Amino acid sequence: MQDTRSAVLVISSHVVRGSVGNRAAVFALETLGFPVWAMPTVVLPWHPGHGPSTMLTFPESDFDKAIDDLIRAPWLGEVKAVLTGYFGNAAQPRSVARLVRALKEKNPDLLYVCDPVMGDLGGLYIPQPTAEAIRDELIPLATIATPNRYELAWLSGAPLETNNDIMDAAIALGPPRILVTSAVPMMAGGTGNLYLTGKHALLAEHRLIDNPPNGLGDLLGALFLGRILAGMDEEKALQLATASVFEVLARTAKRGGDELTLETDASSLSTPMAMVQMRRLMHPLQRTKR
Repeated sequence: MQDTRSAVLVISSHVVRGSVGNRAAVFALETLGFPVWAMPTVVLPWHPGHGPSTMLTFPESDFDKAIDDLIRAPWLGEVKAVLTGYFGNAAQPRSVARLVRALKEKNPDLLYVCDPVMGDLGGLYIPQPTAEAIRDELIPLATIATPNRYELAWLSGAPLETNNDIMDAAIALGPPRILVTSAVPMMAGGTGNLYLTGKHALLAEHRLIDNPPNGLGDLLGALFLGRILAGMDEEKALQLATASVFEVLARTAKRGGDELTLETDASSLSTPMAMVQMRRLMHPLQRTKR
């Protein structure tokens, strides 16, 4: 068990059925032993990928007041890390930025992981003003950002065809540590997670599984945060988080599930056995300038 004072505040979407957004992140972090504060940004009956459903939203003023409540909360010192994901409108990232700044004032070592949930291969799936608010308000505050390749491409304004392109865009984005999912694989039939810091350039690869359920990014961000918060070194944290996601995905696919089966595969979150290919890439700062 982790120190009970090391709570993680997770702010993202909530679905009634399924394992995406807060449902995935909270379960993963609690499985790793962390107490979690969970704040929904929107509530949906199910993930939009399953078809239309009613999105329950909060008035902007009410969301802002709830953020004020958290800033004033006597237990705020318990929060040692924040993870943000999907936002329902452009005002929410601005409100959350106030909260993150207040937390950093209390604890300069706060770990803030920003998962800029905004799009995929087909482009943005949230309104552009909301994406811009995430970019302008939250990315600059992030200790770690976890975009997928297509989100990073939108944030950087350039197509990212190679891992060198991804690393250059990651450096330009600003956060000291960036974990990019859907990176360019080096193994045939694979997919990769690329992690870049000031000194490390690591690629964790595994076999690609077609038509995966939603929620993999939410799960990876939470697991990686949990491992880092527990004091694990970055390479091992990346390996274990990637192995957990791949193992859950593979088991879900074998069962024919349309949602990640986290409740059945909790052991895959805590003690994954799947093999992950780890590679060290040439860091952009080591490349010879021409």
